Amino acid sequence: MDFDLMRQHLTDRLSELNAQVERIEEEQGQPLDADFEEQAIARQDDEALDAVERSTLAEIALTRQALARLDSDTYGLCTTCGEPIASARLEALPAAAQCIRCASAAAHDRA
Repeated sequence: MDFDLMRQHLTDRLSELNAQVERIEEEQGQPLDADFEEQAIARQDDEALDAVERSTLAEIALTRQALARLDSDTYGLCTTCGEPIASARLEALPAAAQCIRCASAAAHDRA
């Protein structure tokens, strides 16, 4: 696996995510319309934007953690068992911190 390419991919993704959060915050900072019905619609839109923003902030955190693992030469190793994470998994989920076995076990434990 080309770690320099992965770092560039993660860095680019982080920039995209940060720009998305800025757009959401700008959108939410717009003054409300004087019309009550329009305000109700705007508030519903804000709730949807809040959900998107929370999801985006979570992905930012995961991406930063992946970059930190690259910096510490632990990228590609499962944070739970220490075994290598399959290249196909990292290509599909570049911020993956766990191998599929440990991620599956963690998901099963949460269910």
